[in-house]
Amino acid sequence: MVLTRHRVPALFAALLVVVQIGYPLTEGAVRDRVTVAVVLLAAAGALSHAAVTRGRRFAAGTLVIVSGVGLLAEAVGTTTGVPFGCYEYAVGRIGPELWSVPLIVPLAWVGGLYPVWVVAGMLSRRAVSWIGLTAVGAVGWDLFLDPQMVADGQWSWCSSESGLPGLAHIPVTNYLGWFAVGLVMAALLWWWDGVAARTAVPAPMWNDTTALPVAVFLWTWLGSILAHAVFLGLPTSAGYGAVGMGLLGVPLLVRLRRARYLCPGR
Repeated sequence: MVLTRHRVPALFAALLVVVQIGYPLTEGAVRDRVTVAVVLLAAAGALSHAAVTRGRRFAAGTLVIVSGVGLLAEAVGTTTGVPFGCYEYAVGRIGPELWSVPLIVPLAWVGGLYPVWVVAGMLSRRAVSWIGLTAVGAVGWDLFLDPQMVADGQWSWCSSESGLPGLAHIPVTNYLGWFAVGLVMAALLWWWDGVAARTAVPAPMWNDTTALPVAVFLWTWLGSILAHAVFLGLPTSAGYGAVGMGLLGVPLLVRLRRARYLCPGR
């Protein structure tokens, strides 16, 4: 099977799924450790896949770009409220901090953005579309992430009545900030891909260079809908996230089905 051709990234992806399934079954300090494990596995899977398919240089640059921009955005955000809005992280729950930001958070950006970036590149090879779709997908992911982490107390917002209907405790500025930061990350990744990657832009079908990030993307999208709606008691974010990530997920499924129909032997 294609998912076993790159064993290390596949192992990280499989462990990620197992640990995420256990998340709703935990609470307190155990859940904090599970949260850290999820982030580390997602980042490790993304970076190892990038190294296998596009080269170690590209993977190293991806880590620097995404985690660096993420840390800077989070540090500025917690200090000034720009670009996400006024918020703060819980202290001492998910590891050491720098500039009031848990160091695990920049790695969360890596693990979450990379599959979105790969899927966006499958949907469009044009730079503007690829970058824009990545930012849209990042916001879709956060429509799951923010409500889940706020409900768990990992961070809190100053405003309690300026957000989306049903999610008023998370301000709309948060999603605008995610879109802006996603644009910057995606633009830098697009540039770095042209400079450092050893392979071409992935073709819009299920193959060696796309299978694992596509699987992680689909698991994040569809699995989060189920988890939020059934196990975490967050039906509103289940709906928002379903639509947000679905802006990439639905066209992706259409492309995959069409590719399989046109190339049934693949």
